[in-house]
Amino acid sequence: MTELLVTPKSLDHLKVLIEAGADAFVIGEQKYGLRLAGEFNQQDLLTAVDLIHSAGKKAYVAVNGLFHNEHLDDVENYIKWLHDIKVDRIIFGDPAVMMYVKEQEQPLPLHWNQETVVTNHFQCNYWGERGAVRAVLARELSMEEVIEIKENANVEIEVQVHGMTCMFQSKRQLLGNYFLYQEKAMKIENRQDEKNMLLYDEERNNKYPIFEDANGTHIMSPNDICVIEELEELFEAGIDSFKIDGVLHSEEYITEVTKQYRKAIDLYEEDPGLYDDEKFGLLEVIEDIQPEYRPLDQGFLYKQTVY
Repeated sequence: MTELLVTPKSLDHLKVLIEAGADAFVIGEQKYGLRLAGEFNQQDLLTAVDLIHSAGKKAYVAVNGLFHNEHLDDVENYIKWLHDIKVDRIIFGDPAVMMYVKEQEQPLPLHWNQETVVTNHFQCNYWGERGAVRAVLARELSMEEVIEIKENANVEIEVQVHGMTCMFQSKRQLLGNYFLYQEKAMKIENRQDEKNMLLYDEERNNKYPIFEDANGTHIMSPNDICVIEELEELFEAGIDSFKIDGVLHSEEYITEVTKQYRKAIDLYEEDPGLYDDEKFGLLEVIEDIQPEYRPLDQGFLYKQTVY
C-alpha cells in the first residue's frame, strides 16, 4: 500500500494527523532539517516518537540541512541520539550524515533528499548502494520521468503530491539583514502567528511566500501542487510514498488535506473505479479551503520544466 507521509506542526497536531490517517511523519529541528512545517526540539521528538510508534506509524527525522565543518560535531551527536531514541528513518542530503549513520551499531535506514538534484534513477541507485533505502524525487520532474525512475530504481521512491515547493534558498538571513541595514527592526515569522510575508510579481500577478529559519531564506512557489485527481499513474507505477508538505499552511488545512488523500488511497486500494468516481469530489473539498492567493496546480507533472 502507498504510504501517506505528512508534516505535523506541533505535538497536538501530530495527534490529530494520526487520527486523520497519516502513515508516517517528517519531524525534526530547524538546525538540522530544511523547511520543516513545525519545530520539534529533542524533548518534543522523544514524545513524538512515542506517540507515533504507539499508533503503529513511522517517524522520519529530517537531517538534510546544509552543514559546514563547525556543525559536524553537533550533527554526529544528533545522529547518535536519533539511534538511541529509535526513530524509524533519517532524511539526509549531506554524505556526512550517511557516514555518521554507518558508524552506528545498528544503522538506521536513510532517505536521500537532495532537492532539485534527484532527477534520474542512476542517482537513486548510487545512493542506494551506499545505504539509502529511499529517494525523494525532485518536484521539477514530469510524470513520464517519475515513472521511468520508479521502473529502474532499486530503492523506494517518494513523490510530493501536495503543497508548495522551494524555488530559492540562501544560507543568509536575507530579509532580516536587509531590514537591519535600513535600521528597521522587523521580525520574520514562519507564519506561526498567521502572518504572511510575500514577494509580489506584478507582471505575472504572483505572490511568492518567504520563509526564514535557521537554514536561511527560502522563497517558495506561488502555487501549491495538488494531484489528488491525477494519482492513477502514480498508483500504477507503484510509487512508495505520497508526501503532503504542509510548510506555511495552517494545522487545520494540513489535516483536511491529509483526510482527503487518505480517502483517495483507501478508495484506490479497494477499487480503482471507486477512486475514479470520487476523485473530483475530493479535489473540491481541498479547493474550498485553499487560500485565495495560493492557486492549485499539478506542478511539473504535465508540463515541461524550463530552466
